[in-house]
Amino acid sequence: MKRTTVAGISLVLVAVTWGAAFVIMKPAIVQQPFYDFLATRFTIATLAMILVRPQVLRVIDRDLLKKGIPLGLMLGLGYVTQTIALELTTAAITGFLTGLYLVFTPIIAWLVLRHRVSKKVVFAIALATVGLAILSVSGFSIELGQIWGIICAVLFAAHIVGLSVWSPGKNTYALTVLQLGTVAAVCWVGALADGSYQAAPNQDVWFAIFFTAILSTAVAFFVQTWAQSIMDSSRVALILTTEVVFAAAISVGVGQEELSAKTLIGGGLMLIAMLIVEWPSRKERQLGADPLVH
Repeated sequence: MKRTTVAGISLVLVAVTWGAAFVIMKPAIVQQPFYDFLATRFTIATLAMILVRPQVLRVIDRDLLKKGIPLGLMLGLGYVTQTIALELTTAAITGFLTGLYLVFTPIIAWLVLRHRVSKKVVFAIALATVGLAILSVSGFSIELGQIWGIICAVLFAAHIVGLSVWSPGKNTYALTVLQLGTVAAVCWVGALADGSYQAAPNQDVWFAIFFTAILSTAVAFFVQTWAQSIMDSSRVALILTTEVVFAAAISVGVGQEELSAKTLIGGGLMLIAMLIVEWPSRKERQLGADPLVH
């Protein structure tokens, strides 16, 4: 398989781990403050990557710092604004607004980088947005929490676009370590804002921390950083947004939620949107082009 095909499959697996993380984190966050959970998660993820490959610290130079720290700040502030939105509005509305990074990614790429977005991708984004709305929204009203949710989506989109620009040709492992370390620092500011840190209270919460730290953070962001060095940012955003579908499917599977018509319809539309983008056109098949690149 071509590298971009492997990258696409890998990103689907990332979306699976993120969907599972949502289900696993849901009961854990009730027992430990959100900021404290995130600070622990990203610290463990950063340290795990350094322990696996300690020589990574020697390859971090000024150029990597100039790219990794801003990317980490965008990602970390994305989590912060998402948390504020969760405190001010419902989880369903916050989930939908966060998922709008699917829409903002090609807009930012066009405004900042003048990247052209194909009609096929535009249609798929519109279809996936409808599916995301069906999955996540049960009511809508104008409120402050929604503004924070939109800011979160813009930050996540900017992070995706930034990765597409800065990750090609760079040491993927080192860039990932820098990003996660920066996110950890941002989360520790929030965790210590009240003057104290609350550790995980039991084994279930520690399991959630280690699952999300290793699979949903260290491995997932390494894969994303690598994939974005060879893939278009709009298509990366579209694939990653399927985490909402996997979260719903896993929630139903473990009994957290019941299977509903909106889950089937919304999830189906998002999967169709991804297939539209990934399925090569007749012209692409004739030219032997990779559908992930345009």
